[in-house]
Amino acid sequence: MDSKNLSVFKKLETLKLDYNQFKNTTIQQLNIFTSLKNLSLKWNNLEGFLHIQELCPLENLMMLDLSGNQLIGMQDGFNGLTKLKKLEILNIGYNGFNKTIVKRLSGLTSLKALVVSYNNIEGFFPFQGVASPFNILDSMAPYQCKDFTSLSNLEMSDISGNSFSGIIPSSKRLLPHLKSLSVAGNNLNGYLQNQGLCQLNKLQELDLSFNFFQGILPSCLNNFTSLRFLDLSHNLFSGNVSSPLLPNLKSLEYIDLSYNHLEGSFSFSSFANHSKLQAVILGSETNNFEVETEYPVGWVPLFQLNALELSNCKLTGGLPGFLQYQFRLRRVDLSHNNLTGSFPNWLLENNTIPLESLLLANNSLKGQLLLLKPNICIRTLDASHNQLDGELQESLGHMIPNIVILNLSKNSFEGILPSSISEMSFLRLLDLSNNNFSGEVPKQLLATTNLLTLLVSNNKFHGEIFSSDFNLTSLAYLYLDNNKFTGTLSNVIFRSLGLQVLDVSNNYMSGEIPSFIGNMTYLVELMLGSNSFNGKLPPEISRLQSLGFLDVSQNALSGPLPSLENLHGLKHLHLGRNIFTGLIPRDFLNSSSKLLALDMRDNRLFGNVPHSISRLSELRILLLRGNFLSGFIPNHLCHLTQISLMDLSNNSFSGPIPKCFGFIQFGELKKDQNVFGRSIYLRFLLDFYEIHLGHMVKDLGYISIVHEEKGEVEFVTKNRQDSYRGEILNFMSGLDLSCNNLTGEIPNELGMLSWIHALNLSHNQLKGSIPKSFSDLSQIESLDLSYNTLNGEIPPGLVELNFLEVFSVTHNNLSGRVPDMKAQFGTFDESSYEDNPFLCGPLLKRKCNTSIEPSYSPPESSRESEAKWYDIDHVVFFASFITSYIMILLGFATILYINPYWRQRWFYFIEECIYSCYYFALDTSSKLLAYL
Repeated sequence: MDSKNLSVFKKLETLKLDYNQFKNTTIQQLNIFTSLKNLSLKWNNLEGFLHIQELCPLENLMMLDLSGNQLIGMQDGFNGLTKLKKLEILNIGYNGFNKTIVKRLSGLTSLKALVVSYNNIEGFFPFQGVASPFNILDSMAPYQCKDFTSLSNLEMSDISGNSFSGIIPSSKRLLPHLKSLSVAGNNLNGYLQNQGLCQLNKLQELDLSFNFFQGILPSCLNNFTSLRFLDLSHNLFSGNVSSPLLPNLKSLEYIDLSYNHLEGSFSFSSFANHSKLQAVILGSETNNFEVETEYPVGWVPLFQLNALELSNCKLTGGLPGFLQYQFRLRRVDLSHNNLTGSFPNWLLENNTIPLESLLLANNSLKGQLLLLKPNICIRTLDASHNQLDGELQESLGHMIPNIVILNLSKNSFEGILPSSISEMSFLRLLDLSNNNFSGEVPKQLLATTNLLTLLVSNNKFHGEIFSSDFNLTSLAYLYLDNNKFTGTLSNVIFRSLGLQVLDVSNNYMSGEIPSFIGNMTYLVELMLGSNSFNGKLPPEISRLQSLGFLDVSQNALSGPLPSLENLHGLKHLHLGRNIFTGLIPRDFLNSSSKLLALDMRDNRLFGNVPHSISRLSELRILLLRGNFLSGFIPNHLCHLTQISLMDLSNNSFSGPIPKCFGFIQFGELKKDQNVFGRSIYLRFLLDFYEIHLGHMVKDLGYISIVHEEKGEVEFVTKNRQDSYRGEILNFMSGLDLSCNNLTGEIPNELGMLSWIHALNLSHNQLKGSIPKSFSDLSQIESLDLSYNTLNGEIPPGLVELNFLEVFSVTHNNLSGRVPDMKAQFGTFDESSYEDNPFLCGPLLKRKCNTSIEPSYSPPESSRESEAKWYDIDHVVFFASFITSYIMILLGFATILYINPYWRQRWFYFIEECIYSCYYFALDTSSKLLAYL
């Protein structure tokens, strides 16, 4: 900016330079505008510290807007700001100011409106009435009150989107003129009835959303008779909504009580006389809050709503009757209730201001979706998770041509898709998943250039999806899984260069995975499992540095595993049920990755488990079963301290079980961590319905769950192999070492696995006794020790395992009495103990004690009575054995002496053995000498 050219505007009073690239030097050049009253520099490139002295010449300034920049602080704060004595409106929102800004601004006593939203300010609520804890030690500050309480003329304050904590205190100085207050999106907490909020009875706008306030709604809200805007959503409020509370707030235009812990029944007719009401949002987070809309019968409201949200409010029957008197509705959300009947076409036609958003998800609507009249204003239609059926009308695209979001998933629609869908030129999300659609996806739809998300999962579609007609250039999310699609991953998919999720799993796709997939660098999830892909896994896949989920399981991929060391963000890797061969590469995975699940089961991998796997510190699931891995089970696997499922079964591991496995504590660390079963949520900016009321702006966007994490894990527990996915993986824990060549005794340390649910050590060569420490496996549900050479008694303390459902010690050498048939052991039959001939007890119909007559000697009699039938006298045993051996040897010599023919045959046999050994040794030595 040239100051000479600007000098002609010295008497300028209002200057707006918003949404440009101006930097800090611009402010100094504005000093010549001494008559300036309104200055706006929002959303520019101002950064760092703001030099207040540069604003000092602007003594007439009344409004200053510096929001949306990158400012982090102010210099010369008090001296400069005190010269702006006429400043009434200050907006520094959406910057990077910290808690020191509170002290800097406390001298602007002329302020009437202050916005410091969405900065990095932390500390206690900045209207304490006393020096704030983080300012009280600053001796250079000339003001006694170092927070915003000194701004006694303040009428509007927005401190939302920061990190303020604590409660709203009571204070006689608590801003008597305040009319608008927003503290949304902080960490404020406590019970409102015990706080200073009730002193602000002149409030017209109050936003307490997204905090941690709790308890019942304070009765003092009844005194806020001027209140127009009330948002208490996303808190921890509980109890009933008091019936006399809301009827007195007749100035209300906007009310939002959603996402709390409210309970009981609330009659919607409480709003009947609120003639100014425009928006009501009462959606519940629990199933304990019910909204009654039909009592008293036939009530007629005085209001005309623009927005109504009653999600998860236990609505039953047809749509609320009062809606027939609403003619200005633009947004209706009645999802997650139990509404019945047919699709409400009348609601689309009843408005003088056409409806823009209709959300009816998760109800019990039946029949066909048959739109009777074209509607050019509807932008969002969600009728998912109902019982709608039949075919979609051929003219659907003509009926709602300007639709942006169309969600018809989880119904019973069938037939082919109408080609008119492609004429929805503004369509951004199309979800037709979980229906019975068939045929091919219309070619016209595959050329829709504006489509962002396409979901057709779990249908009966067929044909080649990636043909030359594929031209979804804006596509970011593509879900084609669980259909009958054929063909290959041709290079047409490269036209969707911004693709983030590609799911073609459970289809009939074939061919090789192309190397150009490595150029689709925006991919976050790539799911190709359960197809017929062959060839090698291309090494170019390691270029996908944003990849977090990779599934190529259940294909026919072969060859060695490539290095995936560059995939730093990978969390799920599924390679199971292919034909991969060779060693697991040492640089297979990056040690700093956040990998949660590694599945390489049922391949042809051999060698040892590389040390690099033990560096995966976040790993929860490790599946290596069904390979040819050998050697000792390495101790470095014990470094996987967060592991919950480990399956090393059906390999060739040998040696002892590492004792350190007992210190891993399978499953204990994850009880409060939800790392599996997460969903991808999309919030669509194009569907924001904004409500402007005074200083408050609320956007009611559409949030859709487009994908639930699909990481599927197979694990054998309770004698069956099942697949697990989603949130259940957060609670599963197990160790499977079965079908190997493990030897030695079972470590006592395994008894420390108190959180483990399944332990399988079967089909090995383990010996020794069952550790008594196994009675400490308090959460165990399945314990399999069968097909080993274990001996000794079964520890009687195992009967204390209250969750044990499957127990097997078959095919061992165990002895003694089986555990008492009580608690869970009362549910086991003799099949749990098969092929242990020395076990006894009533269950096995074998007596454990022999009947012995008492002797004259009490001590000896006592010992005889304690003797067990299977005890062996070692002297008698060895004597009988030696005698038998001598008798057999003498018998053999006698036969040779009596029968000359057999004697001759025996000598010939001995001679032949001697010659064979001689010539073998001679031949071997000559070959060895020739080689040397």
